[in-house]
Amino acid sequence: MLDDFFTRALLAGVGLSLVTGPLGCYIVWRRMSYFGDTMAHSALLGVALSFLFEINLMLGVFIVAAAVAGALLLLQRRNALSTDALLGILSHSTLAIGLVMVAFMSWIRVDLMGFLFGDILAVSVPDIVVIYIGGIVILALLIGMWRPLLAATVNAEVAEAEGMRPEVTRVVLMLLLASVIAIAMKIVGVLLITSLLIIPAATARRLSSTPEQMAVISAGIGALAVTGGLFGSLRFDTPSGPSIVVAALCLFLVSIALPVHLWRAKREA
Repeated sequence: MLDDFFTRALLAGVGLSLVTGPLGCYIVWRRMSYFGDTMAHSALLGVALSFLFEINLMLGVFIVAAAVAGALLLLQRRNALSTDALLGILSHSTLAIGLVMVAFMSWIRVDLMGFLFGDILAVSVPDIVVIYIGGIVILALLIGMWRPLLAATVNAEVAEAEGMRPEVTRVVLMLLLASVIAIAMKIVGVLLITSLLIIPAATARRLSSTPEQMAVISAGIGALAVTGGLFGSLRFDTPSGPSIVVAALCLFLVSIALPVHLWRAKREA
């Protein structure tokens, strides 16, 4: 019989993976992994500002992540530096500013390890409600924008010629990513959320032949990684968040070892 805290962790992790899976596909397709990492790192600055101005933690993280995304768009238009250089500056500076601000706020006790690596075993029932309600909204928006997002990912110029406004879809994708980071921060932490977005999607890419299949399989792999990681954490007494990422990595390595191309060719024949 599983304890209540473990059951809550399972529900929260699976609910989160159902969102990070499909969203992570766009991160992989658009080669935005470093961008996702940058937004995740900015979450710590959102935490510091939330404590400073006494606002909701998730709201503060979302605002800062969205602001970082907006800053990147503005800086890209000026063509002053390459995108990877801008991402490096934003990523490390927001993380450093957040750490410095937390150090200055000596009147507040902040569990930095909890924010950096998360604590899924401490998830409460209200947290689960937020995860599922927020996840449903994010998935609904993602499904509603699926065609223009996919078209802009394949060829932005063709999408623009068809009146799909790829710049708008890009902003929407960034806002959805900011929302997921705000929700997931407490569960797997700011340093591990990118892994949950990228690794299941990268694994699903080898097992699917259409974008829709990849989104569904990615969600399933994420849920399997959460389940395997939590039970592995329980069995070997290891940190829960990193254990989930290790489980996702194991699934990715298995997908590489398997002759997936033969299976896909047989299925498509």
